[in-house]
Amino acid sequence: MAVSAMYFLAMPSGVVAAADPKPGEPGAWYVYKCQAGGVRDAVYRPPIWIPDAPQQGGGAAQPTPAQLAQIARNQLRLPTPQIQANPINEQLVNLPTWLWLARGDWGAVSATAAVPGVSVTAVARPTSVVWTMGDGSSVTCRGPGTPYGSRTTPKSPSPDCGYTYKMSSAGQPDSAFAVSATVHWTVTWTGAGQTGVFPDMTTTSNADFRVAESQALNNGG
Repeated sequence: MAVSAMYFLAMPSGVVAAADPKPGEPGAWYVYKCQAGGVRDAVYRPPIWIPDAPQQGGGAAQPTPAQLAQIARNQLRLPTPQIQANPINEQLVNLPTWLWLARGDWGAVSATAAVPGVSVTAVARPTSVVWTMGDGSSVTCRGPGTPYGSRTTPKSPSPDCGYTYKMSSAGQPDSAFAVSATVHWTVTWTGAGQTGVFPDMTTTSNADFRVAESQALNNGG
């Protein structure tokens, strides 16, 4: 036997027959019909109610909080570090070099992704700066560094981020050391009652430091 509907040509696939329709439930009553064209089954078998099958492809599912977090992370716009140093034009062997980043390069950065009913925010926070000094050494600073002050004694080292060259940059390409500052950022996200952590992000800038042999300082007397 085959099953056909009073109002449709065939039973919808993927549905289960029900004894009685639920209030407001979409569907139709179906009767049995013999393939050979007989009417016996239509007479002796009562009609059955079959709900409509769920619609396929009726709209894309909403992204999960984790997927929204990835979108928010991709929207983060981290500042490119601006390298600052003192002495300004030329570093000197055996004289402390102060290293720092320009104002505004250090602070939390956030981005939010949302769909109706769900909002997720990703936040990136700077944690350290790795300075590669070009002479084979590197310095890791836990903050942006302290700007050199006009009243600071030239021989005074930076209180939190500095380096002292032990050799000149003579003989290097363009007679300068290739220096880079790489900021490491931790990235977390929160939303929809959930939290998570992404792998660290980094931003990098480069500069050339010319380092000359320092002359003896005359302190008088």
